[in-house]
Amino acid sequence: MSDPIFVGIDVSSQVLEVASTVESKTAQVTNDSAGIEQLVEQLVGLKPALVVLEATGGYEFEAACALQAAGLSVAVVNPRAARDFARAMGALAKTDALDARMLAAFARVLDQHPDRQRFIKPLADDELQRLQALVLRRRQLVQMLTSERQRLRISHPAAKPSVERVIDVLRRELDDSDTQVAAHVRRHHAALAEALASVPGIGAVTVAVLLAELPELGSLDRRRIAALVGVAPMNRDSGQMRGQRTIWGGRADVRRTLYMATLTAVRHNPILNAFYQRLLAAGKRKKVALVAAMRKLLTILNAIAKHRSTWIPSLPLP
Repeated sequence: MSDPIFVGIDVSSQVLEVASTVESKTAQVTNDSAGIEQLVEQLVGLKPALVVLEATGGYEFEAACALQAAGLSVAVVNPRAARDFARAMGALAKTDALDARMLAAFARVLDQHPDRQRFIKPLADDELQRLQALVLRRRQLVQMLTSERQRLRISHPAAKPSVERVIDVLRRELDDSDTQVAAHVRRHHAALAEALASVPGIGAVTVAVLLAELPELGSLDRRRIAALVGVAPMNRDSGQMRGQRTIWGGRADVRRTLYMATLTAVRHNPILNAFYQRLLAAGKRKKVALVAAMRKLLTILNAIAKHRSTWIPSLPLP
């Protein structure tokens, strides 16, 4: 029986640099429909056990989806994790070819990881890709609107009319974006969206982000979903020292949205409020109590998505 083959792909806006554990040289294809089609044909014949790409601002999205659609196991990893792995392997230099080879080596290690499936995102179909694009665009509009509002406060009177006009345009675009997201959710995810929104503190924006960027919701147990989002506490111990537990990694955009939802939930959701107050009364710092409430809220949402049930405050917390 031959050894399994692993593939690493370094992604840029124009080129995909491809390395495998059975070839000493890397190959290149263009990062467009024609190049990705060529890549899929090559890798389907190679039958790798795992293909690893770095998350590169969305440039990896089309290639990852095409490879998954062809039946290959694909992991899109955090660039920091990939770079830390390369440093640990002594690869301090950085080129596209070296990065691709390191990603292929990283794929071999990930394949042996006991929680391997955590690194492999579910295949995004056309409908999910559209929702992800709409949610991403909404986030970009919010960021631009925030920046313009900050500029307005410090702008010279001569520049203020221009900034105000841009703010008006961005507000209209944001309203239109909210309408598109809401329509898409109603059309494709009405039942699940209604169930998630039944939890006090969970609004339409939070529901859309969860549907778009956490498609695993309801399919993993509470510990794995917490680790995936990055709200599971991690130990910081060494020898006799017992460090403070912290949260780290995971899907930052989902975590930020969950944080804002939790701020509302600990005020208006009686169950989460009681949980939060109990932690404060036990001497927990507010930030620690809030992170625990985030994790509890995610656990509740995960259970609701799994069972397709609605919020029932009389039931015990999961």
